[in-house]
Amino acid sequence: MQVIKTRIEVGAEKPFRVLHITDNHVALADERDDERKTELSRRRRGDFPLAEQYLTEQIEYARENRLPILHTGDMLDFVSWKNLDYAREILGGVDYFMAVGNHEYSLYVGEAWEDVPYKMQSYDKVQAVFGNDLMFASRVMGGVNFVAVDDGYYRFDKSQLEKLKREAEKGLPVVLMIHNPLHTDELYQYMTETVGEKCAYLTGTPEGMMKGYDDYRYRQQRADGDTEAFMEYVYGEPRIRAVISGHLHRSFETRLPSGIMQYVTGAGYKGEAREIEFV
Repeated sequence: MQVIKTRIEVGAEKPFRVLHITDNHVALADERDDERKTELSRRRRGDFPLAEQYLTEQIEYARENRLPILHTGDMLDFVSWKNLDYAREILGGVDYFMAVGNHEYSLYVGEAWEDVPYKMQSYDKVQAVFGNDLMFASRVMGGVNFVAVDDGYYRFDKSQLEKLKREAEKGLPVVLMIHNPLHTDELYQYMTETVGEKCAYLTGTPEGMMKGYDDYRYRQQRADGDTEAFMEYVYGEPRIRAVISGHLHRSFETRLPSGIMQYVTGAGYKGEAREIEFV
């Protein structure tokens, strides 16, 4: 297990620490699931062979150090009875707060266009497992308002923006928790040039920077008006002091146009985690 130590100044009442984890991609199935899902489990566990081991270690680390867990999604790789039972069991008694990813709602990885109707096919089953509202939720710790918003499909909607405005009106410093990182040119260049991906996998990448994307990724990641409005608000709201995210399976720190920092934490299935001290 690898733990990055990070200190973030947000204006907390007094310093406190949390453990940020993301992207564990637990891929379990059993006899209650169909043969296709069992085969999917076999293949995906080959990609993430230590997923459960590292998640157990991360949770134990948090317990031993009395750290609340902030999770930014893709704890589960796909929807299965075994995965849902596993999440319910391992999170029992754990102090955690979650921003959902796209994989929590995936029925068969990569099998279909993922949008809100697709999500709703499994939403009730998934929501029943986790302890906070997965579309939008907030939690105050140490005088800091942590706001978890679902952007697993690279979109925000009007209702999320209105709820975020109401959270900001409470007057507390806000830390935004999302799965897909917000676009910055620095992060875009890292993903497309340094890592060599054919797209950046970011929310809100300007359309002019998506010319090399294939049609699927272009349609998937192109921001709509609601998403642009949400991001414009984030950049203009002084109470929003930091953003934490995952999705990229790599750790990276980048400054948003507002000047605040966005912290992307690496993959939990690789044993990566970030211990954050908020001050």
